[in-house]
Amino acid sequence: MSGKVVLTYFNGRGKMESIRWLLAVAGVEFEEVNMTKHEEYVKLLSDGALMFEQVPLVEIDGMKLVQTKAILNYIAGKYNLYGNDLKERVMIDMYSEGVRDLMEMIMMLPFISPDTKKTKLEDIERKATSRYIPVFEKALASSQYLVGYQLSCADVQLLEITLMLEEKFPTILSKFPVVKAFQGRMKSLPAIQKFLQPGSKRKPQPDDLYVKTVYEVFNFKH
Repeated sequence: MSGKVVLTYFNGRGKMESIRWLLAVAGVEFEEVNMTKHEEYVKLLSDGALMFEQVPLVEIDGMKLVQTKAILNYIAGKYNLYGNDLKERVMIDMYSEGVRDLMEMIMMLPFISPDTKKTKLEDIERKATSRYIPVFEKALASSQYLVGYQLSCADVQLLEITLMLEEKFPTILSKFPVVKAFQGRMKSLPAIQKFLQPGSKRKPQPDDLYVKTVYEVFNFKH
């Protein structure tokens, strides 16, 4: 198995989706193990595969990697998607972590009670349009990429969050033409075009089955 990249998670987006995106952009084939039962999680724990008892788990280059940020940074560094020097990397990290803040708000939506969902969506839209997207609109105003002169993991994650936001708020980028143009350029890259096609390893928006599976695997009550 050492030559293969294997992703262990649920059959859904969650924290693994950004990893799928980055591997796809890097042109890396991967296999997936989708957990559906609590016993599968217990076995990973007993095998010592999960350092902090958490997934995502990515098997790559003979290692078992956990912690989403560490996994993304490893893939980005390996496949030349992490800038040219320390100063570029810290800028990439800042943009990426801003994107992650926004992503995690959306990731939590399927797990919150229906009566609070409307308020939470309004909060996400407000923060996206006032705090986050303007930063990227400014950064891209004079550059094709967020950092330096080449594609980085921050660009890939920005594309991912713009698509996630448009699923919830279809016109959210109408006041951000620079980010919308960036999205168009990114979607035209061959690896991304392929990943956006039906039948790729991109996951759909989480549904009730995904939520039920997460609760079952971790033996949570809800």
